[in-house]
Amino acid sequence: MSTTEESWQGVVGRVVPGLAGGRARIDWERMRPLVNTYLVRSLDTTALRFSLPVLLPAPPGASGPGADGAAGVLIEAIKAVVPVERDLGPIAGTGTEHPRHCLPNVEPVTLVASRSAIGTDLWRPDGDNRIDGEALRLVVRGALPYPGPPVPGAVREVADCFSALLDALDRVVRRVPAGELAAARDLSVDQKELRRALPGMGLVAFIADGTRPARRFTPLRCHHRIAGPKEGVHVPFRCPAELDPVEVELAGSGRIVTGLGLRRREVFAVAGSNAEGKSTFLHAVVAGEDDHAAGDGRELLVSVNGVTRAEVNEQELVGADVSLFFGSLPPGLTGSPRVAYGWGSGSLVMAQKIQAALRAASPLLLLDEDRSAMNLLVPGCLQSGEVTPLSTLLATRREALGETAILFAASSLDILIAQADRILTLRGHEAQAIDPAEFRRRLDRHLVEVRKHLAAKE
Repeated sequence: MSTTEESWQGVVGRVVPGLAGGRARIDWERMRPLVNTYLVRSLDTTALRFSLPVLLPAPPGASGPGADGAAGVLIEAIKAVVPVERDLGPIAGTGTEHPRHCLPNVEPVTLVASRSAIGTDLWRPDGDNRIDGEALRLVVRGALPYPGPPVPGAVREVADCFSALLDALDRVVRRVPAGELAAARDLSVDQKELRRALPGMGLVAFIADGTRPARRFTPLRCHHRIAGPKEGVHVPFRCPAELDPVEVELAGSGRIVTGLGLRRREVFAVAGSNAEGKSTFLHAVVAGEDDHAAGDGRELLVSVNGVTRAEVNEQELVGADVSLFFGSLPPGLTGSPRVAYGWGSGSLVMAQKIQAALRAASPLLLLDEDRSAMNLLVPGCLQSGEVTPLSTLLATRREALGETAILFAASSLDILIAQADRILTLRGHEAQAIDPAEFRRRLDRHLVEVRKHLAAKE
């Protein structure tokens, strides 16, 4: 890319100085040429892509603890009026031949904060878009119809467009009610402080009554952690009385809420038939490591940091420890169960992931029947005695799990479900519960019937 005076990037130094007269202005301290500050012609040559670090006064109610929540409200307020605020049109690429290239700038986002790198292409609160003391710092991106080479007239035209854009940003930000910003800050604090408090409560996750975990995916938000709430019928979660609901006081808002607490070191089963929301429940617990805006549906589902998933796949094993599950290695691998080398099958890789989570003392390990190697979870009559499935470990060597809690979703793994400390069932997407002792009695009766059917075939 050329940065000579004949390029638009080369005249940034002439465009930017004129954007200093209003309340919204260029954030000189954060300018990083070709990173967050650029004017470049699009690859199809029809648009002038831009990025500008902007500094505005933070409105009343936005600053203080939980300010990332307020920043999210302000960003979404800007997005919401882009279609009607003509001067904000460049954010959406209005007038360009391919405005869809700017869709990440206006896609709604309900994620406020995350330790993961999810949704980094979308405009949302992060290190570049935040409230810093009394300042609102944003990186504003978009596109203009290509105005031709950067001759003086075109440069003035682009500068005028950016000046109007900054004034419009300030107008929108000042219109957001202080009470809405304060509530968003309180909600952010609620989530952060509850996450910090969970270990002292003996919990690894809390799912508040009223949580709506189902997601609506879009082409830009196709991962459950960034996806928005499902539209239409959406059954809220409510902790069954049989699962001992817990009550927590939220530090930011002062509200008292009830819900399900997942306990340290426990084995918790989410059981039910197909398409009842079991996997969605697990996804939501993973997303509990993030902070969400009001209306997301998961804003009061909070998990400790360090949630781990173990899923089936095939990959190369390099000194993997699978000794908890395997007494010997299958043909094709070298080393020993404690130090295995070679191409690992699904069950070997899943075993390695589980043991890695236990070795790292992960507070919560998630397993999903749909993404698991069955022979690693429950025994079969043809299975080699060299393999010890998880259900057998839970029955005979529970101490091997250490401090890690296990949350698993299953519909047909009855022998594994029978080892759970608590069992939540989903029927019609509503949460119910069954006493583990009652489940084991039902399983025993079921196995008696199976034996009768087998005997009839002899």
